[in-house]
Amino acid sequence: MSETLSPVLPDQVDEAARLMLERACERELSIATAESCTGGLLASLLTDVEGAAHAFERGFVVYTNEAKTEMLGIDRSLIEGAGAVSEAVARAMAEGALRKSHAQIALSVTGFAGHGGPDDEPGLVHFACAREGRRTEHREEHFGDIGRGPVRIECIRVGLEMLDEAL
Repeated sequence: MSETLSPVLPDQVDEAARLMLERACERELSIATAESCTGGLLASLLTDVEGAAHAFERGFVVYTNEAKTEMLGIDRSLIEGAGAVSEAVARAMAEGALRKSHAQIALSVTGFAGHGGPDDEPGLVHFACAREGRRTEHREEHFGDIGRGPVRIECIRVGLEMLDEAL
């Protein structure tokens, strides 16, 4: 169980994190994250699970477009053309995190946890999971206008599912 986040996480999410990290440890695989709308919440959870946190290699919190380009090497024209909340940028974030780390698996999340601009859909989130030697997987979720906190918790749940599938 996580220590810090367990009071706010549903038990099944906490347990999913523990099991996924144990599987990563058993397979001697490490994980990196590239997070935008979750603001590092997934990285925090993955470093909080006692006894298995060493499977987490590093996390990138890339909330701004500048951070995405500087830290992950994403071409600014991709962000401007596709939009920061898009399949293309989610894939580029995961692949950039894999390139810029020593991890074998990287998960990215980019979306609107709450209200963005007038044309932005609250709860729209794009995820991507990259693993060395495999095709990068993408998932799009429409959580709805349920609030920033609940969207972030749902992002953690989906991210853990994708990481588990990549193992």
